[in-house]
Amino acid sequence: MQVTSTYRFARISAFKAREVTREIQGHSASEALDLLAFSPKKAAQLVKKTLKSAIANAENNSELRVDTLLVKEAVVGEGPTFKRFRARARGGASPLRKRTSHIRIVLSDELVPEVPVSRTKRSQSRRQEARKPEEQPGMVTQPGVETAPAPENAEAKAEEPTAQNEPTANAEPSEEKQ
Repeated sequence: MQVTSTYRFARISAFKAREVTREIQGHSASEALDLLAFSPKKAAQLVKKTLKSAIANAENNSELRVDTLLVKEAVVGEGPTFKRFRARARGGASPLRKRTSHIRIVLSDELVPEVPVSRTKRSQSRRQEARKPEEQPGMVTQPGVETAPAPENAEAKAEEPTAQNEPTANAEPSEEKQ
């Protein structure tokens, strides 16, 4: 089950608050509170307040256990911008933008957090090329020497007896005719 809490019109820019929410995403609720308690940023206090609200919602409204909660999402969106001005020289003015943001935290009681992993096909193919080939049966490995695959049917040839390698009981050494 998912529980959400939203802090709207927080007086901090979304850019600054996202830095903190990225840190707690995917952690358990208690770990996230610990991370926020020791963060020196202003946004950490605002996110901590929102997280405590989400935990209280989970306990009281949804009757969930606190020790099983995970931070599934911690999203910061832009709120409205207050436009002010500052007096400047010779009767001029320069604009000030006082940005606000909306902080939303989603807690879940699922066992594994779902954090999206974005990988491109190009980076996946590079990883596969960089891997060493797995050793195949019949490969000779020596330190400092590159491995080469054994020829096909090397095991089958090794098992079959050949006439050259196996002496016969009644055979005498053959003499060559000139």
